[in-house]
Amino acid sequence: MHCEEEIAKGLYWIGGDDRRLGIFEGGLPVPDGMSYNNYLLLDDKTVLLDTIDRAVEERFFETVNYLLDGRPLDYIIVQHMEPDHSASLKQMATMHPEATLVCTRLCKTLIGQFFGEELAERAQVVTEGDSLETGTHTLAFATAPMVHWPEVMVTYDVQDKILFSADAFGSFGALDGCLYDDLWDYDSLLPEMRRYYTNIVGKYGTQVTELLDKAATLDIETICPLHGPILREYIPEIVEAYKHWASYEPEDQGVVIAYASVYGGTRDVAEKLAFKLSDLGIHDLALFDLSVTDPSYVLSEAFRVSNIVLASVTYNAGMFPAMESTLAEFTTHNLRSRKFSIIQNGSWGPNAGRLIKEELDKIPGTQYVGEMFTIKSRMRDDQDAELEALAEAIAESVKNPTAPIEVKLGEVEEEAKPAPIVGAVRPVKLSAPPTVAPAVNPVAPSGIPATPGGIPFAPGFKPTATAAPAPKPVEAVQQPKTKIIQIWRCTFCGYQVEIEKGKEDMTKFQCPICLRVGEFMLVREKEVPIA
Repeated sequence: MHCEEEIAKGLYWIGGDDRRLGIFEGGLPVPDGMSYNNYLLLDDKTVLLDTIDRAVEERFFETVNYLLDGRPLDYIIVQHMEPDHSASLKQMATMHPEATLVCTRLCKTLIGQFFGEELAERAQVVTEGDSLETGTHTLAFATAPMVHWPEVMVTYDVQDKILFSADAFGSFGALDGCLYDDLWDYDSLLPEMRRYYTNIVGKYGTQVTELLDKAATLDIETICPLHGPILREYIPEIVEAYKHWASYEPEDQGVVIAYASVYGGTRDVAEKLAFKLSDLGIHDLALFDLSVTDPSYVLSEAFRVSNIVLASVTYNAGMFPAMESTLAEFTTHNLRSRKFSIIQNGSWGPNAGRLIKEELDKIPGTQYVGEMFTIKSRMRDDQDAELEALAEAIAESVKNPTAPIEVKLGEVEEEAKPAPIVGAVRPVKLSAPPTVAPAVNPVAPSGIPATPGGIPFAPGFKPTATAAPAPKPVEAVQQPKTKIIQIWRCTFCGYQVEIEKGKEDMTKFQCPICLRVGEFMLVREKEVPIA
């Protein structure tokens, strides 16, 4: 069976939905499924833009054959080599041996890695500014490394003013027959676009900004991503949202409260804080129980709002695992420039707050609002004023985001020493024992011979006096020879390389990931022994 939609004269959408997919890329929940978009241009030359995931390839092949209707397939443009867009590439290329593959240089390398060098030899490499004439259409190419793989490029149809944007401007969820964004309510469409962005390309804000700058030079009427609806109505709003996300600036002045609770004590404080914030006029609130909410949703909301409250029980002297994994998502996806408040719980040794702060200190632009709030098992009534003060500090920072934050986050409360148990037995203050000269081979009350220090030997053991060994002469230790290793990081894609100091001219060094030359910064140096 074939299924296609003509989106411009001679240009067809030929994708498909996978509603059985519960987890995307092995870790991201997609309860509403996933869409895969592909496009076929029938001009003087025929052009297929990307192939498709194995889950929906059968109808894809049938639709391509139906639309070609016996015509050769001249070109397969490979914008992105990730298998959800290229798993069927070799099969499609085998079905059409006449087709030339069009891709970036790094993409050609990846084709060889995935499918063998024989297929890679069929690739024609293009770079920034190259174009392909198909008859009445000109397809221009622009590189988009790390959005979100290093080999990515996007394609612009000059005649129809269409940007084929690869993974940029995509979304989670099946299309359910609604191919265009104006068939969706914008407020319901945006959350899954945001969650897609933050979890797929959120780490690469610098690279996304560069792509946005390139797109700003084009007259774009339609954006055709590889996932999600085709954009034609909400392009200005979505581009503006992308600018916020790529710059890591919050979209809204609001509060996310994410809590990790075992028996409800931490949860109760988080919920009570939410009520207090609402009473103070803060209604853009989102609460997440990290034990049941996937971190991808928390990360998405963290990108949206200005303030984040993290509340965790102390677990095995550390953070609760769900809090730890959520914080890892924050740091690995480059979340930054947020205002944090911390709540910790520990029945005998509250320690989670200190560890949370250590992780947050790694995030650039972190600010702390209010004092760290600590409970021991359950919040006491006499702590209400303290929680109220925290709520007021958060509310003030939301309402007046540019005002300086004067409250310094408090240090973690040390564990209180237990008081003596007073009951039927009267506490006795022990005095220091008298100093007694040690007896020779004293005998413990059990009859077991004891050491001079009072520690019993095993029965039958007879200690013998031995002279202390003479000290060995100290030999001069020859210090090992060392060298200085420098760690350099690509300022574009983040790739790190270790190079001995002075061995490379880093102004001419080419990054093996994004292929940029001379865009490395020195991170640090370390001294290592010469093997």
